[in-house]
Amino acid sequence: MSNQRIIPSSELIINSDGSIFHLHLRPEQLADRVFLVGDPARVDMVASRFDSIECSVSSREFHTITGLYRGKRISVVSHGIGTDNIDIVLNELDALANIDFETRQEKEHFRQLTLVRVGTSGGLQDETPIGTYVAAEHSIGFDGVLYFYAGSERVRDRAFEQALIDQLSWSVEGLRPYVVSSCPQLLDQICQGDVLRGNTIAANGFYGPQGRQLRLALQDPDLNKKIQAFDYEGAHLTNYEMESSSLAGLAALMGHRAMTVCCIIAGRKAQNMNTDYKGSIEGLIDLVLERI
Repeated sequence: MSNQRIIPSSELIINSDGSIFHLHLRPEQLADRVFLVGDPARVDMVASRFDSIECSVSSREFHTITGLYRGKRISVVSHGIGTDNIDIVLNELDALANIDFETRQEKEHFRQLTLVRVGTSGGLQDETPIGTYVAAEHSIGFDGVLYFYAGSERVRDRAFEQALIDQLSWSVEGLRPYVVSSCPQLLDQICQGDVLRGNTIAANGFYGPQGRQLRLALQDPDLNKKIQAFDYEGAHLTNYEMESSSLAGLAALMGHRAMTVCCIIAGRKAQNMNTDYKGSIEGLIDLVLERI
């Protein structure tokens, strides 16, 4: 008789059709290769390249299409905006792969997922102008999600974190930045020398947390200047987005391979913006589909 924990229905929520609560996916509908995007409409853009489509499922901001691309079975999943949504998506994808929905127990054999998030981002340095593709070698979390899980210190770079605290004169009360590396083998697989490897900040908001000021004053109006001047053993902070940290952190704790790669559409240092970035993001989509 198994001594494994039986996960209660209030924690592993399964819909009446056998699908997971938010994503509305059933275990057999998930591929081992997962292409993550923020915008639900971008799922269709990615899947338009597929040779065949197996299933298409939509629920709230979560849209999934699983199909074949040049012989590779891939699920493209939209996660919406923010690290809180990544918490939902990563936990539900892992549950689909590694929990038996009948017994509500962890499966005996671990199934590893390969997760590549393709997004848009704001560049923070001269070397990250609009149109650049930047992969997050390190993800810097300004969000706090990872601290709710035991063992986060196993996957965090504590020395990098302390350098951030010191050099940024960190003063946001009750929130400490964390740093997680992406899967190095997956970085090699996707980057292949033509994608910049950077250090990506995942902010927990689009305006104040990324140093944008509209009507409200900022708690630290000089934070972005300090971010742009940051140097830790030659590593600079390259770009802002809103999901990479919890993706890298949760995947590392769960044992999955994960990374984020973004197309720069805003120059935060140059103070410019490209709102017509469809061509650039499509080029990045094609690159990742070939290499995932």
